[in-house]
Amino acid sequence: MASELGFEKPILELKNKISELRTFTEEKEIDLTDEIKKLENRLHQLEKDIYGNLQPWERVQIARHHERPTTLDYIEYLFTDFLEMHGDRFYGDDAAIVGGIAKYKGRSVTVIGHQRGKDTKENIRRNFGMPHPEGYRKALRLMKQAEKFNRPIICFIDTKGAYPGKAAEERGQSEAIAKNLLEMAGLTVPVVCIVIGEGGSGGALALGVGNHIHMLENSTYSVISPEGAAALLWKDASLAQKAAESMKITAPDLKELGIIDEIIHEVKGGAHKDVAQQSEKMDQVLNQSIQSLSSLSKDELIEQRYQKYKNIGQYTHVNDVMPVNKG
Repeated sequence: MASELGFEKPILELKNKISELRTFTEEKEIDLTDEIKKLENRLHQLEKDIYGNLQPWERVQIARHHERPTTLDYIEYLFTDFLEMHGDRFYGDDAAIVGGIAKYKGRSVTVIGHQRGKDTKENIRRNFGMPHPEGYRKALRLMKQAEKFNRPIICFIDTKGAYPGKAAEERGQSEAIAKNLLEMAGLTVPVVCIVIGEGGSGGALALGVGNHIHMLENSTYSVISPEGAAALLWKDASLAQKAAESMKITAPDLKELGIIDEIIHEVKGGAHKDVAQQSEKMDQVLNQSIQSLSSLSKDELIEQRYQKYKNIGQYTHVNDVMPVNKG
């Protein structure tokens, strides 16, 4: 199956074997129940061993899976009455970022997220989920609108990074990202960010300054792709797997470092296996975040966000043995 990843090959082979035995049982009317049961038990253990011990590079592969749910997929399951809005009121619309207003459990919210395609045609239209500056300006316009009408903001992060092309730079790519970082830091409404796929560089961070940051279990969040890091460190992009292992870009690593708040566990095999069930898991964490942040005043929201980023990371004095929190 084209949707299976390399490390899933043993699982696929065992599933095919079970399917063959079931077909043989039906056609030849031979009772192979015991043999099938043994293989199913072996399959259960194999899936547990593989999916329960995923390596960083394997998580990168799942995060990049062409069938992985996108922002619009989650909007369909989590929200009602979604009304998409277009344009930045300066240049044009950018299909790599979608956003609008919706209802979440009866409450009006603003939803914004990166949007990639699932086939070649849609990927070209959405620039493979890599926004131009007008995409970030559209996002900021919607955030300021949400602030005006006191609506919580939910951001879905899923991009390899901002588009690095000449036209994007000419239209102010860096300035657009920097403006988003500045403005998001001071928003007076709750901001919840969820990394649902790849979170790459400033292109991801431009939607990532929130009160709460959550990640799907097999998502990644980093300043550069493993291939880019390998090319810089070792002049060899083929060493991406080695880079992924040392960069601490997975949800478990980032949770340990205090960069994200919650890991949203994925369905067995990855979110693309069952979007509806994955949305239910996400809904639990999202609802908890919205409820807890809604009790804070405007000043408290800004202060909480400030303290969150202030306390990320550690440094060590030359004469110190133990690391010291910057906060």
